[in-house]
Amino acid sequence: MLEIQELRKRYGDTTALDGVSFAVRPGEMFGFVGANGAGKTTTMRIIMGVLQADSGEVRHSGRALTYEDRRRFGYMPEERGLYQKMKVADQVEYFGRLRGLGQAAARQATGELLERLGLAGRRDDAVEALSLGNQQRVQLAVALVHAPAVLVLDEPFSGLDPLAVDALAGVLKDRAASGVPVIFSSHQLDLVERLCDSVGIISHGWMVASGAVAALREREGRIKVIVRGASPGWADGLPGRVTAEGDRQVLISEGGDDQEILRTAVQAGTVEHFGWQRPTLAEIFREAVA
Repeated sequence: MLEIQELRKRYGDTTALDGVSFAVRPGEMFGFVGANGAGKTTTMRIIMGVLQADSGEVRHSGRALTYEDRRRFGYMPEERGLYQKMKVADQVEYFGRLRGLGQAAARQATGELLERLGLAGRRDDAVEALSLGNQQRVQLAVALVHAPAVLVLDEPFSGLDPLAVDALAGVLKDRAASGVPVIFSSHQLDLVERLCDSVGIISHGWMVASGAVAALREREGRIKVIVRGASPGWADGLPGRVTAEGDRQVLISEGGDDQEILRTAVQAGTVEHFGWQRPTLAEIFREAVA
């Protein structure tokens, strides 16, 4: 398990992180979301040892991280760092060697990753000859080549076309399925909702919500009732708000007794819909950071 405990970081009078805490379990994909400047990149840099926290701790497998632990992590920084003149395969293999792989192991891992990421046909091209999306795939291959124990990816899906997104998502799912904790940041909340087991929402340096995606949606759920032919005021006394849609009235209730709401609706008119309405992650995000 990767544990982030009470991280605090200041730059002069600016508080970048204010007690950030969350955990990513083995085999879990964790989506780290927030507006620009919320503290996502600072947190990831502290995890990787690029920055030092003013206080707090990052732990893995129950103990504080060491330099050797971080060498086994896979990191994709916000600022991409590829050698533009170097050939694709040579570059991925080179980073594999830097992470401790032997030549044969680095070459084999490179070949497998380039095939999986749709880059096998570009292995002998210089990085500068690739589109930005394909350069992004190379950057991911660099992060994955040494079979990392933890993956920390800062905006890995930025600028990718749908096919590249699917290829990257497939690789990350496979790594998570093998027991690797995966944390990535993204502004594509629909993608986070689709891929991630858990999510953390950060705003102005502090965590405003975190937990399993399904649990957050359930917790923020509300009852929706559509009644046709009801008289105005039928929902007086019930929690929530009523809007009119032609001859139908719609009640959205965030609390109260669901059975009482249903009985009142049945007595008021014809109930055309009654059920839980679960918000999207994007809706939860907007409410959390408002």
